[in-house]
Amino acid sequence: MQKTLITLCLFAGITTGVFAQKYAMVDMEYIMKNIPAYETANEQLNQISKKWQNEVDAQMQEVQKMYKDYQTELVFLSDDMKTKREEEIVAKEKAAQEQKRTYFGANGELFKKRQSLMKPIQDEIYTAIQEISKEKDYSMIIDKSSSMNIIYISPDLDISDLVLQKLGYSK
Repeated sequence: MQKTLITLCLFAGITTGVFAQKYAMVDMEYIMKNIPAYETANEQLNQISKKWQNEVDAQMQEVQKMYKDYQTELVFLSDDMKTKREEEIVAKEKAAQEQKRTYFGANGELFKKRQSLMKPIQDEIYTAIQEISKEKDYSMIIDKSSSMNIIYISPDLDISDLVLQKLGYSK
């Protein structure tokens, strides 16, 4: 009976060891903020975004000016002239909206630019995380900056600095 109990406990211990999983955590915001290329790309995106926003704003101001001029001259215009001016204003406004959509839409120029600048950096980070995961035999690595459901993670599980070292950005 005692041998059976010892064997059962030994088997349970081995089984638990076999199925034990190792977890780690990274903070992607922290990692990216410590990569100079990310900060440079982010600044470049901000400058492009401001430039494009100024272009769209200028077009919208022109539409507003056209509308104010139209309101001022409304009493002096014939019906045909009113219709023509209204169509011009609407066309100009549609052009401004289309320009805004081209720059800032879901698949707009800013999105494409962000992809071209950020994707290589993100790929490099993910490759480093995968390599560390294989080296350290982690079953799962969680990004604490994107998960709102995590209440507490032990700092011992944070491998963000290890990822930065792997990328050549040691602190």
